[in-house]
Amino acid sequence: MVFTEPEIASVGLTAAAAEAAGLRIRVVDYDLGAVAGSVLQAEGYQGHARMVVDEDRKVIAGFTLVGPDVAELLHAATIAVVGEVPLDRLWHAVPAFPTVSEVWLRLLEAYGR
Repeated sequence: MVFTEPEIASVGLTAAAAEAAGLRIRVVDYDLGAVAGSVLQAEGYQGHARMVVDEDRKVIAGFTLVGPDVAELLHAATIAVVGEVPLDRLWHAVPAFPTVSEVWLRLLEAYGR
């Protein structure tokens, strides 16, 4: 967690580090300002989320967030990465709506089933 403006939060591997480690990955990016709950956070909210998926194990190898108050999303990402929670299981962890944590659903939708 880096408390800059905007905040930067990251857990696990970046895409470059995952590739260097020999993982077969897929990167999924999402605009945090596009989730419905962002308007409740701030008018004109701008941010970004990146999920790095280990394609062989179907788990999140890394997660990075940039934007206002993204520190609040870091713990959920840490549990998903450290716990090696399969993507199929994450579909059942429905985020609160409308909140910025809706990004979890949007990233999974962008990844596909």
